[in-house]
Amino acid sequence: MKKLIIIPCLLVLLACCVHAGDPLPSWQDTAPRKAIIAFVEKVTKPGSTNFVPVEKRIATFDNDGTLWSEKPLPVQCYFISDRIKSLAPQHPEWTNQEPFVSVIRGDLTSAFSGGDKAILAMFIATQSGITTDEFEKLVTDWIATARHPQTKQLYTEMVYQPMIELLAYLRANGFKTYIVSGGSADFMRPWAETVYGVPPEQVIGSTLKTRFELRDGIPAIVGVPELDLMTAANGKPIGIQSHIGRRPIASFGNSDNDLPMMQWTAAGGGAHLCLYVHHTDAKREWAYDRKSGDPFDKGLDEALAKGWTVASMKDDWKVIYVGDKK
Repeated sequence: MKKLIIIPCLLVLLACCVHAGDPLPSWQDTAPRKAIIAFVEKVTKPGSTNFVPVEKRIATFDNDGTLWSEKPLPVQCYFISDRIKSLAPQHPEWTNQEPFVSVIRGDLTSAFSGGDKAILAMFIATQSGITTDEFEKLVTDWIATARHPQTKQLYTEMVYQPMIELLAYLRANGFKTYIVSGGSADFMRPWAETVYGVPPEQVIGSTLKTRFELRDGIPAIVGVPELDLMTAANGKPIGIQSHIGRRPIASFGNSDNDLPMMQWTAAGGGAHLCLYVHHTDAKREWAYDRKSGDPFDKGLDEALAKGWTVASMKDDWKVIYVGDKK
């Protein structure tokens, strides 16, 4: 857990940087940085025609590929893999059942290539039947030690320094920052506040249905093997509306899965900011867009057509990860 302690200190330091006049020190002084600052200044200036009151300053962020790395697979896929392997002795039927057999033999690419049906099956298998407290402990213990298969870094070390600064900058200017991800809300909530400064109640993600019951006389919330909400693609605006009840004025993503969230934000009228993180840096991270497993194709076209902001990792970020040297 010692590694995670570093991040809150960083968040405090970043807040100090914001107030010291250097709100985005890891961003190059290029168009995306200027667009962010210009937007924040105009919506927070009293008397401006673009002024937005604090209660309406809502910013929504995708997680995978926007706040931390998602290659070669999103982080939760590795958690799911480890969880399935630990549960396998209790499920002998999995030895002949996809996608579980592929996970057990270590072929995650095949397992997760099965589309929504396969992903939902693994989501249900790894999260249902246990209490929310039990699942939180599983995630907390796993995220404290799990490392990326290629970089060997802790996953919490592979968060994007420029985006951490952006979160801090927005909050310093009265914004409430939300995560809106296709990943499991219960997977993100145990660590999102420590790593991003986003509390559990501001994390919106895919969920299973739950039920309340007494286990040995103790009240518990238990996951049911049935999908409640999938917050990918079109599910993102639905999750935003049902959870927040306000339309964002700023949204941040990296793929076509985030396009409906961007469209929902841009359709609100008034000042708004839609920013895409473009993975263009094969040396410091990965370079991918239109033909990726999570493609940035239609979103890129619409961003260019509508003048949304596209931040190139290679050209617009001085560093990639928290702890990288400028």
